[in-house]
Amino acid sequence: MNLLIFGYFAAFFTAVSFLPQAIKTVKTRETAGLSLLTYLFLFLGSLSWLIYGFYLTDYPLMITNSLTTIFTGIILYLIFSERNSKYN
Repeated sequence: MNLLIFGYFAAFFTAVSFLPQAIKTVKTRETAGLSLLTYLFLFLGSLSWLIYGFYLTDYPLMITNSLTTIFTGIILYLIFSERNSKYN
């Protein structure tokens, strides 16, 4: 049995798990309840896994972390921009 399919399932569900938060944050622009440190660590962690996935040429790892880096990056950008606008 080819267990690679589980890698693709993991890639899909892990990456998509951040999508609802990203959509809600983009729509509402409400970031007060989101932890800057948590999303910073998630972003840096997924970016590191993405680089490692490229090194290994591991497609599930690359797919998961490409999407996760994008979605957490969007949320992180909105957190920074909303907090910056409150101080200006």
